[in-house]
Amino acid sequence: MYNNPFREDNFRRPGWADYDHFETTSFGPSNFGSPPGGQMPMSTPPGFSPTIPTSRVGASGIRSCLFRNTYIWMNSGRSFWFFPTVVGREFIAGFRWSRRYGWYFRTISRNQIRSYECFR
Repeated sequence: MYNNPFREDNFRRPGWADYDHFETTSFGPSNFGSPPGGQMPMSTPPGFSPTIPTSRVGASGIRSCLFRNTYIWMNSGRSFWFFPTVVGREFIAGFRWSRRYGWYFRTISRNQIRSYECFR
């Protein structure tokens, strides 16, 4: 059996020892529709964590990172690899990398992003 990233147990919900306070719901706002299953990355992200940029970038130009490995730094101090597949006005949807679970679907509020950097 293959690893289905959309299984019920692959989604973290608030209150399940999940400290990612930027998540809204399992699949984000209703205007995003269902998760883009065919667009999930097929390989792991790069094996390094880049240094945080000195200037604060925000999420204004993150549309240029669609379907690319992107390292995101949050206002909370957390940072992680993300593979954005949809950029909305208030939210970004895509897949977040976890060493434990692999890629799993997430939504991120744009105003929670401090900086980001795209990679091929």
